[in-house]
Amino acid sequence: MIGELEVAEAPGSVARPAGARNGMSSMKKVFIKTYGCQMNVYDSERMGEALAASGYGATDTPDDADLIILNTCHIREKAAEKVYSELGRIRDIKEARAATDRETVIAVAGCVAQAEGDEIVRRAPVVDLVIGPQSYHRLPDLIAQRRAGAKAVVETEFPEDDKFSHLPARPLGAKSGPARSPAVRSASAFLTIQEGCDKFCTFCVVPYTRGAEYSRGVAAITDEARRLVASGVREITLLGQNVNAYHGQGDDGRARSLPDLIRHLSDIDGLERLRYTTSHPHDMSDDLIAVHCDTPKLMPYLHLPFQAGSDRILAAMNRKHTAAHYVGLVGRVRAARPDIALSTDIIVGFPGETDADFEATLNIVRTIGFAQAYSFKYSPRPGTPAANMGGQVPELVKIERLARLKALLDAQQSLFNAQCIGRIMPVLFERHGRRDGQLIGRSPYLQSVHAEAAPTLVGRIIPVEIADAGPNSLSGVIRAA
Repeated sequence: MIGELEVAEAPGSVARPAGARNGMSSMKKVFIKTYGCQMNVYDSERMGEALAASGYGATDTPDDADLIILNTCHIREKAAEKVYSELGRIRDIKEARAATDRETVIAVAGCVAQAEGDEIVRRAPVVDLVIGPQSYHRLPDLIAQRRAGAKAVVETEFPEDDKFSHLPARPLGAKSGPARSPAVRSASAFLTIQEGCDKFCTFCVVPYTRGAEYSRGVAAITDEARRLVASGVREITLLGQNVNAYHGQGDDGRARSLPDLIRHLSDIDGLERLRYTTSHPHDMSDDLIAVHCDTPKLMPYLHLPFQAGSDRILAAMNRKHTAAHYVGLVGRVRAARPDIALSTDIIVGFPGETDADFEATLNIVRTIGFAQAYSFKYSPRPGTPAANMGGQVPELVKIERLARLKALLDAQQSLFNAQCIGRIMPVLFERHGRRDGQLIGRSPYLQSVHAEAAPTLVGRIIPVEIADAGPNSLSGVIRAA
């Protein structure tokens, strides 16, 4: 998945109802902290909605929470240790609340929960509930189970039932329900359409934490998309660990592809923009390339990880593509959509990577040119084949290689942004900026754009002439449509 987040995600804020015992609210409060990828952000939203249906409101501080959830990610280095460190701070909150006769339930969810399981409870007895990403629809029941028993509840099985069918419908309207979802605070939203992966890249934990590939049906996705649009969403990003392997069931019982789904969703009135992430080069079909050309609502931005430029390293990663295949694929995409902006993921220091292998990665970057990219040092993940490979690259070598790669990628991103100066771009304004009178939105190329604008323009797509470009954002002036 693209990048890494570490933000507090709560399903909304509510006023405390009056008349509760000891002056406290009878409505319980939940605080959710989200680590990792966009799918975790989506999962946190859905957990918040499931809990709202069970009577939980939201709080933006853990000190006020009856339920604290850490929705974790296992992709980045030392992910589990970061969670244990956070649990140490939360333990102090739980003890302080207990001193005033207030119960606090602590839950660890997501991929670290799936990978660590009972080990979390052993190392952090403060935890009441450990729940994998395939079972969060059962949160209210599992919380009740924990309150009824003396032991922490660990739920990391891969259930046969479809979790999405057990979740409440997305709220309709920007203020529907006691705990408004973050999905309807903004003009853009994430929508998970596919989970899990069958590729088994040797460095990746996703097949073990998210399970086998599963695609949601077209009807359920369409219903969720329509509800998001009815709530003010104008742009939807379709999510999947391997999103272009999507094969969900259509109304006629036949499997539908990602391009089929994109064309179908583009017919929704009020939905102005579509995106998807994250893709695998092996599943980038001719029809998916064509949809970038024939579907105007699909934005000209593609995140397509290649991970390494050496065929020897790609084979060791089990990536199922070669460097030449990737370069040729990009050429076909650009032929279909010349204005497309490309983003990618790259790993440096994979076991056995030589200086020549790393130079091959740099050559791919120079050959293609990326508008944006995410680069990482390889770090072993327990249980993955690469963790036990010989030829582990020394840390100092990985640091030096990453610095060289990032310098090249940063220069390419700065050049792409600079080339936007003077252009008039349609910008979807999503939120208020730090200064009064400033709004922040997104260009078609997913760049952050700042402009002086009236608050009433939030949620609208407005022409903006780009006047300046920084390394990570653009600024401009609103022009008449």
